[in-house]
Amino acid sequence: MAASPGTAIGPVYVESPIQFDYPEKAVDAAAEQQKLSAAIKQAHADLAASVAKATQAQAREIMAMHQELLEDPSLAEGAAERMSKGLSAAAAWWSEIDSAATLQAASSDALLAERAADIRDIGRRVMAILCDTPLPQKPDTPYIWVAEDIGPSDVVNMDPAKVLGMVTAGGGASSHSAILARSLGIPALVAMGGAVMSLKQGTEVILNGEAGTLWVAPEAEQLAQAKVRQQQEKELAEKAWASRDQHATTRDGHRMEICANLGETAKAVEAVEAGAEGVGLLRTEFVFMAQSSAPGLDAQIAEYKKAIDALDGRPLVARTLDVGGDKPLPYWPVPKEENPFLGVRGIRLCMQKPELLETQLRALLTAAGDQPIRIMFPMVADWSEWRWAKDMFDKVQAEVQAKDVQVGIMVEVPSAALNAQVFAEEADFFSIGTNDLTQYTLAVDRGNGELASLSDGLNPAVLRLIKMTVDAAHAKGKWVGVCGELGSDPKALPLLVGLGVDELSVSLKRVPMVKAQVRDWSLTACQQLAEQALKASDANAVRALVGEAK
Repeated sequence: MAASPGTAIGPVYVESPIQFDYPEKAVDAAAEQQKLSAAIKQAHADLAASVAKATQAQAREIMAMHQELLEDPSLAEGAAERMSKGLSAAAAWWSEIDSAATLQAASSDALLAERAADIRDIGRRVMAILCDTPLPQKPDTPYIWVAEDIGPSDVVNMDPAKVLGMVTAGGGASSHSAILARSLGIPALVAMGGAVMSLKQGTEVILNGEAGTLWVAPEAEQLAQAKVRQQQEKELAEKAWASRDQHATTRDGHRMEICANLGETAKAVEAVEAGAEGVGLLRTEFVFMAQSSAPGLDAQIAEYKKAIDALDGRPLVARTLDVGGDKPLPYWPVPKEENPFLGVRGIRLCMQKPELLETQLRALLTAAGDQPIRIMFPMVADWSEWRWAKDMFDKVQAEVQAKDVQVGIMVEVPSAALNAQVFAEEADFFSIGTNDLTQYTLAVDRGNGELASLSDGLNPAVLRLIKMTVDAAHAKGKWVGVCGELGSDPKALPLLVGLGVDELSVSLKRVPMVKAQVRDWSLTACQQLAEQALKASDANAVRALVGEAK
């Protein structure tokens, strides 16, 4: 599946999973404990040296966070308990790492899924020392990265200037590796299947991140054509960047608002620089993730204010705490659920811990002051959930009295879209989370590579739910945004415009290009295309329609 647009040409670097060789059992638990303690200490020292040498701020931050994870006593204690039952240091450590990471590995939220990848990263560092197995070294020259999967924390070991493209055997277009690729502007393919791992190191390939193809060992003619296409893409990107501050207005005068999805408040400065007209989704989980306890009111106010000040009057859409079920917080234990995607998460979990949501609402409204703030609640499926959250918002707002506030819901489950006309009576806006809406509508785990071809937000069933939501909102004079990854998909763009979506919130790197692409279309053409798409048989037929229209 195409995951991030663009053309990449170069040799492949195939990163096979590391195979650690170690005994399962050991007889001397005390000796094994000493081995593990020494390995953890060595891994911590190695990370400290890497932090000192790192030139990228993001890499430094992630490696520093890895140091904190290594200091987490629960990992060492869990491994110690396993060693006391006869496991070797390596077997005990890896089992504990796998257990801890699995708690969050299936997360539908990229930021919290990142924590699982981070746990596995520190696990591999310690295992490499215990098993005397060197970690893989990336090539010194530019390459196309091929792997089973690529997690967000892998950016620590990645020089974006050297990674020409990404290809993963598993995952889907909404998996965290795909989202990472789009955020970095790197062409990518996902769900290629295990055969891609058998490519010979250094084989020249052409990766087409829009068509979804990987041309292995191309001949001169194909290579020349790809280089022409690559040059055209570069020129379009440069042109889009130069015009990034222009409005996204169609050829017949219809204006769209293009905003940025953010996972951390510090990125708001970059969003403004990229031409974003606001932040359409601030995932507030990041404020809660790297803490040993829930952040207090003052800490949250300070964090949210960073983004609000950087936006300088542009609107900020903040999603309230979206954790639980498949993505627990370390200080907020929840019972294991048979199916966490359908479990206690989002607003459902906040209803069990109302004090956390009340503090967060107070922090958001206080931080906003007289600047525009838009607050939305995640995973709302039923009217009673909305009413409960809205009552709490009204209570806090009556005390804080922020000047420019709207409150709405995320449309992520079919019931919210089907009942949109009821929610539109009170909600000020809807923001459609197409990643989860697609997952729930089609009953497909978006991280399952085997089902990746089914997990497509351009399925007519998903498009009909979007249309239903837009129509219900517009009938009451309310606006609708799309903050899911579908907004960054070039094939989806004209359809979302044609369906009447008012705002698109996309990955930061995609803002200039999405604005430029809106200017390439007319509203009339988009509406005609959307009408045809709603009658199509499947997602492939919809994508073919858009291709023909271009």
